[in-house]
Amino acid sequence: MKASKWLAWILAGCLGISCLAGCGNTSGGGDKASASSGPAAQGGEKTTGETVPLTALISKHSLTKDVNEMEWLRLLEEENGVDVEWQQITADWDQKKSVMFAGGDIPDILVKATATTDFATYNGLFENLAPYIDAGNMPNVAKMFEDHPELRVLCTDEKGAIYGIPNYRSLWPRTNRVLYINQTWLDKLGLQMPTTMDELEEVLIAFKNGDPNGNGDTTDEIPLDYSGFPTFLLGCFGVPLMNESDGYFVEDGKVKNYRVDERYKTFMQWLQKLYGEGLINEEVITQDYSKFQSLARGVGKTARVGVTLGWESGDRFGTEVADQYTPLPALKPHADSDEGEVYWGYYSDNNSVNAATVALSANCKNKEAAVKFIDAFYAEDMGIQVLFGGMNDVDKCIQDNGDGTYTVLPPADPSIDAGTWKWTNSFADYSPYYIPDDMKDRLTMGEDMQRVLEERVPLEATLDRMEEKCETYPSKFITYTTDENSDLAMAQANINNIVDQTYSAWLTEASRNIEEEWDAYVQSVYDIGLTQSLEIRQAAYERYLSSME
Repeated sequence: MKASKWLAWILAGCLGISCLAGCGNTSGGGDKASASSGPAAQGGEKTTGETVPLTALISKHSLTKDVNEMEWLRLLEEENGVDVEWQQITADWDQKKSVMFAGGDIPDILVKATATTDFATYNGLFENLAPYIDAGNMPNVAKMFEDHPELRVLCTDEKGAIYGIPNYRSLWPRTNRVLYINQTWLDKLGLQMPTTMDELEEVLIAFKNGDPNGNGDTTDEIPLDYSGFPTFLLGCFGVPLMNESDGYFVEDGKVKNYRVDERYKTFMQWLQKLYGEGLINEEVITQDYSKFQSLARGVGKTARVGVTLGWESGDRFGTEVADQYTPLPALKPHADSDEGEVYWGYYSDNNSVNAATVALSANCKNKEAAVKFIDAFYAEDMGIQVLFGGMNDVDKCIQDNGDGTYTVLPPADPSIDAGTWKWTNSFADYSPYYIPDDMKDRLTMGEDMQRVLEERVPLEATLDRMEEKCETYPSKFITYTTDENSDLAMAQANINNIVDQTYSAWLTEASRNIEEEWDAYVQSVYDIGLTQSLEIRQAAYERYLSSME
């Protein structure tokens, strides 16, 4: 099934889902007329015009300031008649939450703090929000589900319950990474922009030996650097990474894993060759992300990295050397390779949707007020503030132009880049909000996001071709039973142990013969858990397709 057909099937298949809650009122205040008529009024205390106390927990980014200092959040609480006591977690939440959830004493509202598997693991701890949505108590969420029925499928369990509500944003690009090359280095050495992986290797050799940064030291240039496994480059070798997840993708109707694919073997042989020639950062396996970032930002105006993957040039290279870099398209392996078999990492689902961004405790004493407050995050004018920062804060982040359009403003502190500014002043990416599709035409993005979109122009033809040709793996929307989730988690942990260790060894040890070791490696991955994982995922994928018919 092609991507365009897949979306059509989602929309057609979900029309039967009940999203009949009142959707006309999408203001931050919710639907006051129906606030006391649904399930919320039947459990807990009714609001009476007085401020209602609530507790909430947010697992936030380390950059994010004290949420009590966010004026947009204070106003949201005030407009909805609640006084929220916030518990803020900035580190080790996965370890802390298992203790908290097992104890059963959780705050009323949990933001960025739950996964879909938590709701089955801790049965009875969370409130089913489906009745509130259907009764009209959450009109903004209902509007989101009406516009995107697949989102309701995403968060509904096999019994029809909704314990965690997803978010949706229409603004993000289709891919997370761009391959950047130092144009200044190319010009200094008289090199042409590479169009194939073979030509890229020649450029990397020149970067290694030619002192392209011109400081007289031929040993401080790093030709190629990346963080983690360079999945995006694997797409250039013919793997259709259409919403790939944990190595799984779909081809010819079958769920596959690229770690046992012949194309992965070819890719690993190429990487091993480059590493053996000293063209890849020798610490690529061991360096942490901060080291990875600092290397790309160079020393003053002197760049150190020739080619690297990144989200956006300002974020990747900082302010001193960013203007030296330019984005590359997806490269063919060889001059005679079929361009139609060259792909990239396409992650539109992952970039647009996050599951279970907010949940409600089943023991909340003021469910009516809590439900109304949660729904207020999904109002149009509030969603963009949750993501980018406030319209009325002292350090104003968004301007309301008064005609249904908005503008993301530059950071009030010019010493801080736009990405860091966003994460400082808002709940940011993995939070409860709904940013509808037409917001693309009504919101002027900040400089960083404008660059994000501009720098992906060389990849657009490849991504367009993938939408027309490739089958998507809709992992965000595929659901599993409790037993299946447990089996998948155990199998994947075993798989990761083998594939990660083997990747590191093959990359860094030139004596390891990938061709000779390949068959035994593949068999070990299947035996340790991939056979079971593929069976479960294939069955779930087919169930999903059937539900869309």
